[in-house]
Amino acid sequence: MNIATLPLLPKLGRRLARRLARNRSGVAMIEFAFAAPIVLGMGMMGTETAYYVITHMQVSQIAMQVADNTSRVGERDVLTARRVFERDISESLVGAEKLGAGIGIFERGRVIISSLQQNADGGQTIRWQRCRGAKVYDSSFGAEGVGATGTGFAGMGATGREITASSGTAVMFVEVAYDYESLTPFDIFDGRTITYTAAFNVRDARDLTGLFPGGPEADCDEYSAARPT
Repeated sequence: MNIATLPLLPKLGRRLARRLARNRSGVAMIEFAFAAPIVLGMGMMGTETAYYVITHMQVSQIAMQVADNTSRVGERDVLTARRVFERDISESLVGAEKLGAGIGIFERGRVIISSLQQNADGGQTIRWQRCRGAKVYDSSFGAEGVGATGTGFAGMGATGREITASSGTAVMFVEVAYDYESLTPFDIFDGRTITYTAAFNVRDARDLTGLFPGGPEADCDEYSAARPT
């Protein structure tokens, strides 16, 4: 520094002090440091909640799609009652696999298909049942063969509002259970089981004696995400 400029330093210092006193600009670093975690946390919680709601919607759609598809499947013969084969049910489950690919529906969940029909005594029975999924979960409304005789089985669904099948037809009742996996570190919904049911009456005259062999069988005794072989 030039020695001649030394006497000017106090004057420059006073000018700088006055400028700083009048200056109203700045960076809110401290405020941002306090607010950022709160804003970020609220954003992540909002994202988590939205994803949870979307997952609910997907599980519901899977239940409805499988119930609708299985109510339509079967051998197309206008002269006889439509027969339903094992491969028809397995193919319907493939449709559920595609719809639920984004959430791993069979890796973290289970789809249960039941054919609700009337028995010989006029009561309700689950004539057959097929399943797929790695989640260890059994139907909340009964296994295959329940209500085979008598009238003690009320039907399937919420107590007091059970769904029943009419004589000569069947109701395809589908139950889907899925273990939710969090998208963010906020695991407020993690591990919760999402369950939905759907039911559709079969669309055409159907052979109600049971499923006919032909194709892979989705056995309810197996808990696997893999396609049945």
